[in-house]
Amino acid sequence: MRVLFIFLDGIGLGGNNPAINPFARADMPNLNTLLDGRSLLKDAAPFYGEHATLLAIDPAVGVSGLPQSATGQGILVTGINIPAELGYHYGPKPNREVAAYLNDSTLFSRFAKEGKKTALLNAYPPRYFQGIDSGKRLYSSIPLAVTNAGLLLFRQDALYAGHALSADFTGEGWRNMLGFSDSPVLDPQQAGRRLATLAKEYDFSLFEYWASDYAGHKQQMETAAGLMETFDSVLGGLIEAWEDGLILITSDHGNMEDLSTRKHTDADVPALVIGDKAARDKFTQDMEDLTDIAPAIWRTVMG
Repeated sequence: MRVLFIFLDGIGLGGNNPAINPFARADMPNLNTLLDGRSLLKDAAPFYGEHATLLAIDPAVGVSGLPQSATGQGILVTGINIPAELGYHYGPKPNREVAAYLNDSTLFSRFAKEGKKTALLNAYPPRYFQGIDSGKRLYSSIPLAVTNAGLLLFRQDALYAGHALSADFTGEGWRNMLGFSDSPVLDPQQAGRRLATLAKEYDFSLFEYWASDYAGHKQQMETAAGLMETFDSVLGGLIEAWEDGLILITSDHGNMEDLSTRKHTDADVPALVIGDKAARDKFTQDMEDLTDIAPAIWRTVMG
């Protein structure tokens, strides 16, 4: 069975406090419908509905300190409790010790070896690769796992041809921030439908959305709420065009759900699974923390 993994960076399950939690104030009708009127808040989980399951899972995985991006994302694509083995959480980008786990043990490497089609659906601009090649930029854990698996990251040509999506879903950032005046722009619902179309080409695909973590660190309430409203429209288009398989939405650590702090939080993160109920029940069985995500994806795709 196909799995599309949407990774929302820095999203925890917080309280119903609109003063600090954008999820308590953002207008997200598509998500609310999936959750029978609930919002993406701490008291909404666990939820077992007709179309979606929502669990609260632990990103700290038994290791003291606040969860961090490099190790959290490493766990998500390996299922290995990297912080427990190293004795610490680490981020944002992987150090040598974390990077050592992002080779043959990742979902991308394992699926590729089994002949499964797998990809990271983000398109990266030219200056990203210039930064990597010059040594001024480091891969984060997910792109590192992809490249270590011998897979290519999508570039500008793939975005223009409709074979990948920009990091902001719609492509507006390529025009407004990167200066590509001819870059294709989609409205959020179109982006969601495009995401569904792209995912149909793969057994396992992942889309990485990092703007949520940036907004959390900058404590930007209006920006954060706006990002989630855009994401909700993307989700609406995705569900409209989705045919079979499971959609997984989860995160590496808490952050944006509590804008009273610039730091990460110790909040549980959501594991939102959308699709056939029997498949969802099997996918989420005994799911408690980040280490349970990759094994569930593996079982589902391999059948």
